[in-house]
Formats: sequence, structure tokens, C-alpha cells
Amino acid sequence: MNRPVRWSIEALDDLADQVSYIARDNPAAARRVADAIDRTAWALGEMPTGRPGRVTGTYEKSVTRLPYILAYAITQAGGEEAVAIVRVIHTSRDWPAENWPD
Repeated sequence: MNRPVRWSIEALDDLADQVSYIARDNPAAARRVADAIDRTAWALGEMPTGRPGRVTGTYEKSVTRLPYILAYAITQAGGEEAVAIVRVIHTSRDWPAENWPD
């Protein structure tokens, strides 16, 4: 089942912040990170394989070989199931249960 993947404004902001930080020193690396995160998100549409998330109602998927986690939820809209990317979080962030990092 191929589910559409939708990004929250917060997740897009997280992604932009991460990519722009990396791009200051290495634009090519920033593009590779953005591409890997994007591929991971779209793969969740094919098969959401993450673990239960630290925030109720979410799941978490690690980005292969990178220190990022995609927090996502499975949503229903108009009878259609979708994957909603909620946040993009660097693994070094302090992330207590039931809260998103600041």
C-alpha cells in the first residue's frame, strides 16, 4: 500500500534548519543529507517501519547512516491513510518523552 507522505510545517522548518547549518561548511554534504532524509520519508509511504515514538501517537524512523530521526504519524483524511512527517530531529538533541525538542 502506497500512502501519501505529508510534511508538517515544523518538520519542514527542522529540515531547513539542519540543511542550512550543514551548508555553511559543505553545500554538497547538505544536499546529500536532505536527499537521504527525503528518501527515508518517501520510503515510509511504502512501508512505515518505525518504532513507537516518544510522543504518544507517533513513530520514529532513523535515517540510515545519519544522526537524524523522522518522527511521524499515520493519519486518516477522507478515508485515505497517509504518513505525516511531524519532526526531523538530530539524535544529539535532548528529547524527553511526550515533548518535542526545543
